[in-house]
Amino acid sequence: MSKNDKRLSQNRRNFMHAAAAGAALFGIAPALAAEMGEVAGRSAKPLRAAFSNAGLQATWCAQGKRAAEYWGKLFNVEVTWFDGELSAPKQRAAVDDMASQKWDFVAIQAFGIGTLTAPVNKMIAAGTPVIDMDTLIAPLDQIKVHSFLAPDNEFMGASVTQALVDAINGEGTIIMTQGALGHTGAQGRARGFNAVVKKYPKLQVLDTTPADWDVAKTARIWETLLTKYPKIDAAYFHNDDMALAAYNVMKAHNRTNILIGGCDAMPPALEAVLDGRMHATVRNPSCRIHGGAIVAGVAAVVGGEKTGPGGIPLNVVTDGPVVTKSNAPGMLWMENHYLI
Repeated sequence: MSKNDKRLSQNRRNFMHAAAAGAALFGIAPALAAEMGEVAGRSAKPLRAAFSNAGLQATWCAQGKRAAEYWGKLFNVEVTWFDGELSAPKQRAAVDDMASQKWDFVAIQAFGIGTLTAPVNKMIAAGTPVIDMDTLIAPLDQIKVHSFLAPDNEFMGASVTQALVDAINGEGTIIMTQGALGHTGAQGRARGFNAVVKKYPKLQVLDTTPADWDVAKTARIWETLLTKYPKIDAAYFHNDDMALAAYNVMKAHNRTNILIGGCDAMPPALEAVLDGRMHATVRNPSCRIHGGAIVAGVAAVVGGEKTGPGGIPLNVVTDGPVVTKSNAPGMLWMENHYLI
């Protein structure tokens, strides 16, 4: 075997390992993953991908960036980041900049639905596969994204709310601190919360003020809430960052008897569930979504995979489990390896 043949053989083996690892994101058997690697292949030159999510101030988004870069290295993809900065106007400016450049594929989590439609349509019209992550860029019947990778947000909101309601025996007072109202994930979590609480006539919802994923805004809101309401039994937060920010305010006011639940199951929240500061959280699989966007983009560009039957579904549900003390250690291990 010539040196060139050996190099090609080694490159093929390296890709097969990467393909198998990437397919594991979706629970695909190694044998099938190897077959996928045969079909999709791997680019001989690095692919260029542009990513944007709501804002790297949020730990979920920061973890997603690390996951995209990790899976990008496995699949020979150079990832360039355009930070949304937790601001619809700032993300729009960043994505306008993105749309002025040439990419092999693009992946975006919009801060708000409908805020990025024009630049995304510009990229789609140029033939660039666009993977939508976690929240809708626009309704799927109004924009031709390659695929939408997201959890069932109603399930997430309902499952954590139910855990809180069960813990207070279905009666008392509860608060929901929402994310950004234009974020379709937040909208789903609110629907899940409302679907649960409406079943309990002895449960009173005191407040549903949005904090826009902002921990400083959350702290200000909860300073007011703790002054206004002498009795709060439980609180549901649309993400863990806000839940833990509110917990710090509760602790300062000696109100840690309030049961709190969040979403995302980020490592700090897993530790909080284990030590009792948080009652529950549910995994929004940032690593699976951002890493899955890498896999989807490579399959589209290198393997020619299309949207629909025989290819990638237009909507890929990427659910993660409710986190308890029993499964938190395993969840933390998987997150450390960018698997969920």
